[in-house]
Amino acid sequence: MADQIKCKHCGERRPALGYAPFPNEIGQQVGAEICQPCWQEWLQKQSQIINHYGLDLTNPDAQNFLFDNMKGYLFNEAPQQVAQIDTSKEGSVKW
Repeated sequence: MADQIKCKHCGERRPALGYAPFPNEIGQQVGAEICQPCWQEWLQKQSQIINHYGLDLTNPDAQNFLFDNMKGYLFNEAPQQVAQIDTSKEGSVKW
């Protein structure tokens, strides 16, 4: 894979992720077309989505939901279901 790529997410020339994070076609695409900083941003977003929706990643539907959102986030492909996380009350929830 190329050392410097034009990232499909941010559009800047940066080091590519350099490896396929998944053993499938989308993993190859991410490794070749997404920069390292954007991948790190996605990992944070992914954690938010998993926690917000309480996803059980052993469930194929949850995996597909997460993959759809990853494609939407990294490649600007509109998934059928876009995860919306309400952050308007962030920091104000009392337990």
